[in-house]
Parts: sequence; structure tokens; C-alpha cells
Amino acid sequence: MSLDRTATGLFWEDVASAYLERRGLKTLLKRYRCRVGEIDLVCAEGTTLVIVEVRARRGGALVRASESIDARKQRRIVRAARHLLMSRPAWRERPVRFDVVAIDGIEADEPEIEWIRAAFDAA
Repeated sequence: MSLDRTATGLFWEDVASAYLERRGLKTLLKRYRCRVGEIDLVCAEGTTLVIVEVRARRGGALVRASESIDARKQRRIVRAARHLLMSRPAWRERPVRFDVVAIDGIEADEPEIEWIRAAFDAA
């Protein structure tokens, strides 16, 4: 992945974090990486631990940002969440939800942001 693409991804993860915080979530952790996968954001909504995947796409992309998370990607996120919970015992008893923040038209003055609560589960 190029540095420019990485920087773009980090920027949109920060945008998503701010968006969710304005809606009452608290960002606990950004960019959790482990050998089995990665998590863009870990947030809290009340007692619920919210694992957030952030997807950003330019206008005219073949698929919308929300459609770009396939079953394989979901499995990697779930595995990373399990790893995270093993490393953070204090979070193990909390309910967990998997959300997506999809951002389309990132080149526009006002990109379209869609927050999908409970976008997928760990099953």
C-alpha cells in the first residue's frame, strides 16, 4: 500500500471517529493491528463495545463503500476483535457490536457518510 493511500485511510478513520463521537460514542482505540487482522476503531456506546470498520470510496467507484466489506473481511475483523478481547480482559464482559462507517464521494466537498449499526455479527 502506498504512503499516500495509507495517509488517506488514516484521515478518513479520523473523520469517522469524530462523526461517531458527535453522535455519542466514545473512541477508545484507533488502528488496532495484530497478526490475524485489524480494527479501524474501537468505540463505546454505553456499556457496548463497538468495533468499527471504516470504508471510504471515491464517487464513481464500482461498488459503494458499504458494499465493499465481503465475508472474508468480516471474518478478519471478527478474529482481530477476539484477539483484542484476549489482550484486554476488562472489555471481555461487555456486549460487542460490529458497525461500519461508509464514506462515499471522498473527493466531494461534502462526502456522504453512512453509519451502519450492527452491520454484521461474529457468527
